Amino acid sequence: MKFILEKAYAKVNFNLRVLQNRTDGYHNIESIFQTIDLFDELEVSVTEETGCFVECNSLKLPKQNTLTNAYDAFFSITGLKKQGVRVKLKKGIPAGGGLGGGSSDAAALIRALSKICDVNLDDNQLDYIAAKTGSDVFFFMHCDESGTGCALVSGRGEIVKRISSRKDLYLVLVFPDFSSSTKEAYELVDKQLACGIEEEYVNFENLEEEYRKNPSEWSFKNTFTPSLCGVYSDLKGALGTLKKSGADFCDMSGSGSTLYGVFTSKHRAKSSMDLLAATWNCALVNLL
Repeated sequence: MKFILEKAYAKVNFNLRVLQNRTDGYHNIESIFQTIDLFDELEVSVTEETGCFVECNSLKLPKQNTLTNAYDAFFSITGLKKQGVRVKLKKGIPAGGGLGGGSSDAAALIRALSKICDVNLDDNQLDYIAAKTGSDVFFFMHCDESGTGCALVSGRGEIVKRISSRKDLYLVLVFPDFSSSTKEAYELVDKQLACGIEEEYVNFENLEEEYRKNPSEWSFKNTFTPSLCGVYSDLKGALGTLKKSGADFCDMSGSGSTLYGVFTSKHRAKSSMDLLAATWNCALVNLL
């Protein structure tokens, strides 16, 4: 076996409600996570050295990172002797964009390690690894064997209920020329919640029903959007442009800074992207 190639798909959030800070420092959320066909690639090969050695084509990663944390958690929960691996990470998902790239990379590495070590992890083992790695990792751990899927997500991210993905929608992603700090985004939301400011959201038990509607009828919201638009005026402007370009629905993914517009027509999506591309870096993607 020369190497294993795994794709790590990005996700977007349809509705993201952030609730009050928990006693353990995390926040509870209510959201729909949906994978899209934007991805990183991981080439994972066995090495005689013990450890996880990561090379990335576009980012300088610290020695301890999401991938090394996932690697350590995998061997901790399985009790197997550590097998050294070298990971060549080719980024296609913008870092700091709210698309879950790092978390998806971690889940992709676990899929590769499971093949290398010939083990099948149960849900408890997957959740242990996710808890040691990152809140969004829970969702990616419970995607299908190719790393794709759609789910209702709650708790800190650890409560994942798979639902069927829609295949009839097209997304235009807009990538602002800056990344959003997750820490900063949560601090802004904490201030907002401390003041008693909270919009009305779709009840969690009704999220899937809302998701099945025409996107023009969606009442989804993202708690982070108004806070970050207040800090970064370009975000508000780009959202307005997305709406004017014909998007049936538009919002920000995760804690930003990536924005998306949802379209029921591929032709309208392409026209919107052509308009936005004069100002922004954009991509047209499908749901998976």
